[in-house]
Amino acid sequence: MKTLFYNYIDTFKGLSKEVWWLALMTFINRSGTMVIPFLSLYLTDDLEFSLKNVSWIMSCFGLGSVVGTWIGGKLTDKIGYYKVMVRSLLSTGVLFIALQFLDTFAGLCIGIFLVMLVADTFRPAMFVAMSVYSKPENKTRSVTLVRLAINLGFSAGPAIGGLIITTIGYSGLFWMDGITCILATLLLMKVLNPRVAKPIDDIIVENPVSVFKDKPFWVFFAAMLIFGIIFLQYFSTMPLYYKEIHGLTELEIGLLLGLNGFFIFVLEMPLIKWLEDSRFKKVSLMLFGLFLTVLSFYVLNLTSWIGILLVGMLFMTVGEMIAFPFSNAFAMDRAKKGKQGQYLSMYVMSFSIAHVFGHNVGLRLVDSFGYNNTWYIMIGLGFIGVLLLMYLRKMLASKNNLT
Repeated sequence: MKTLFYNYIDTFKGLSKEVWWLALMTFINRSGTMVIPFLSLYLTDDLEFSLKNVSWIMSCFGLGSVVGTWIGGKLTDKIGYYKVMVRSLLSTGVLFIALQFLDTFAGLCIGIFLVMLVADTFRPAMFVAMSVYSKPENKTRSVTLVRLAINLGFSAGPAIGGLIITTIGYSGLFWMDGITCILATLLLMKVLNPRVAKPIDDIIVENPVSVFKDKPFWVFFAAMLIFGIIFLQYFSTMPLYYKEIHGLTELEIGLLLGLNGFFIFVLEMPLIKWLEDSRFKKVSLMLFGLFLTVLSFYVLNLTSWIGILLVGMLFMTVGEMIAFPFSNAFAMDRAKKGKQGQYLSMYVMSFSIAHVFGHNVGLRLVDSFGYNNTWYIMIGLGFIGVLLLMYLRKMLASKNNLT
């Protein structure tokens, strides 16, 4: 047991202190994002919107994310990652607090669009900062550390969020979201100011290649878009499935979602370290991660036993643990060909576009065909993503550029 513990600690060695600060700041921020997994429940239960109205509001969530990500990439290349991160986090905190006072369909569509527009300018800037403060050989583990912070915060957030809902109601979630964003801003200004934090891998490309001319990247983009659509069902249709079909309470849903973050916190870094040292290539690992995520939906249709929810969550968790770090590392490798902000904003945008379609399509499919048929459709979509990644692997192998 002692050897196992020290081996676990060794997987964190070699990462820069700036990456550790980024991880801590991300943990503070994500601990407060407890509104997100409960948003569909808040809109249906507290505000009594229909599923069709909720699907359009969630599409505005995704559309704001798309626009914000695109703007974030542009601003990062123009004014730098630090200024973008500070302004995004502070503004997001204020907007989250204000969002609770909107209760009309039009008001919520506009409000959620603006919140996500401002919030997601942060994401390309954060990935660029993480790349700048990481040694080339540590980039995948740096991504993993920040994801650990995200998931540790996310494991605490939903559990606390479920408790807040049952005690003081949904308004407490918005206040917590806003306050934690502001706290994360103060930490960022203290520890990652460029005047005191020195870059490790500040990549400057003399003749950058446009991301729009990088054909393998766009096959990768399409596969990640599909993965995003499937994965996001766990934050819109799945909480409703847990409640309506299996009768879970908000607190139980929060604990189940929190278990996902706990497993990632405990297992992801050793798993990624082991996979990094293996002979497997990034594209093959992304493919396996997507396959496991697809499998998580398949098992739900096998039985009505409530324990299958945990089995499905475990398959999704392992799939996520593999697919996200290596897809992020793949995007950072490709970004060395051009402008980092442009490349990484497009990578993030694949998931932002998934927000536009994933929530809307999932909720509408459930409304029209029920949960079981919706899961089968997601399975079919997932296999298209698997085929795209197999094609990407073939493309890169033919160019002797397999990553």
